[in-house]
Amino acid sequence: MPSAWLVVPTYDEAANLERFVAAVLPRLAEGADPHVLIVDDDSPDGTGLLADALAAADPRVEVLHHGLKRGLARAYLDGFERALAGGADLILEMDADLSHDPADLPRLLAASREADLVLGSRYVPGGGVADWGRVRRTLSRGGSWYARRWLGVGVSDLTGGFKCFRREVLETLDLDRVRASGYGFQVELTYRALQAGFTVREVPIVFHERALGRSKMTLGVALEAIWQVPALRWSGPRPRSGSD
Repeated sequence: MPSAWLVVPTYDEAANLERFVAAVLPRLAEGADPHVLIVDDDSPDGTGLLADALAAADPRVEVLHHGLKRGLARAYLDGFERALAGGADLILEMDADLSHDPADLPRLLAASREADLVLGSRYVPGGGVADWGRVRRTLSRGGSWYARRWLGVGVSDLTGGFKCFRREVLETLDLDRVRASGYGFQVELTYRALQAGFTVREVPIVFHERALGRSKMTLGVALEAIWQVPALRWSGPRPRSGSD
């Protein structure tokens, strides 16, 4: 059975974290040896202390603490490094606010048997978004369309953050070259995986608005992703194919 590490960046997620960990561990265990790695970005609401308590109660949970707020990309990159060093065969990304349904984890794990990178996709048949208004739906779809057009790839949901990497993908990519610090990070890693010739497969998911806490999306984060997409296009050869 493969070792699967779920890397979970947190910032002010004390209201969600205990429920999240309780929900994801049994789902991961359906197809892998589970490990949850929480990377806390110096949360002022006590998320880090709660994470430590969860880790003390369950050896399958581990915590990395940032001494100051360093952003989403840095949290993931530090988590990837720890997961690879810990012997992970599969490394997953997922939001801690339960916007991504833990019940979808076994399908991502199963798809990883045939693809190097699996994306939980809102924008393939069977996928979707719940609880969003028209403006937010339009902005989200528009962001994915913008990235797809600029980069010339066939991936429908480039901006999503529900992913499963085979370890070979992260070992091959030069993660020190990652430029994005916010949500553009998701676009960049998928595109670089395609540039490197890895197979990407999308599986449908339904994304739900968080029930507790506040969204971390800001105008600055969105603007960063907009200008970084053209920079990615000029960063090297275009992928030969878009997705599996």
